[in-house]
Amino acid sequence: MHLMPTLNSLETKSSLDVVCDVCKSASCLIHNNYEVLFNVKSTQVSTVIKCKKGQQFIIEGAPVNGLFFIKTGTVKVFRTGINGREQIVRFAKPCEIIGHRGFGTQEYYSIGAIALQNTELHYFSKEHMQDVLMHNPKFAYEMMLFYANELNRSENKVKSISQMTVRERVIDTLLYIHRKFGDLRGFINLPLSRKEYADYAGTTEEQVIRVFSALKKERLISAKGKKIGINDVNLLKKEISEHNYFLDS
Repeated sequence: MHLMPTLNSLETKSSLDVVCDVCKSASCLIHNNYEVLFNVKSTQVSTVIKCKKGQQFIIEGAPVNGLFFIKTGTVKVFRTGINGREQIVRFAKPCEIIGHRGFGTQEYYSIGAIALQNTELHYFSKEHMQDVLMHNPKFAYEMMLFYANELNRSENKVKSISQMTVRERVIDTLLYIHRKFGDLRGFINLPLSRKEYADYAGTTEEQVIRVFSALKKERLISAKGKKIGINDVNLLKKEISEHNYFLDS
């Protein structure tokens, strides 16, 4: 039986003390609708949840009771595949929403989510979101566009991945993580285990190790423990350019 962590089991603080100052971008769905989402007159406004590194805040199969917006930190989103194997769906960073795919249509979360770093999340209850959507057509419209974009991105990714070799999938994973999290002193700014690379690329840890070894011999990447550096981004891009590597961000 899957149980959702209760808010009492996580460190929380009142939404009345919360300010959405993560990005201040008008293109951000949450910040752009700050006034309706963080309406202090509502009795069901956002709560800020603090998760420690390695803490799971969404359990796959648990009842859907709301969605989360990352304020600080990094999150791994995954689902269970064949034979109980973990498949990483994506890595998320500040200003991204978690748990939205089950919201409004399903009774249970189809994914799980774990904090890869100490993380702060805005939590919006299902009741609060439904109330906001019912009374704010502009926000409902923007949510519709957000879901349409998510669906298009997912479909394109499935199509590309199905046509890639193992090497191409591993390269695609490296470029995706580099594109999303950038560099820090010559290495991708998100240290991951070889297993996590494999779980995102849809291959085995052994295959990832082999591909990394080949890429190092070709001087395309460098490695120091869990840290991976990309020596020539453009050369890696050329290897998978026909698969439109840039579709997933």
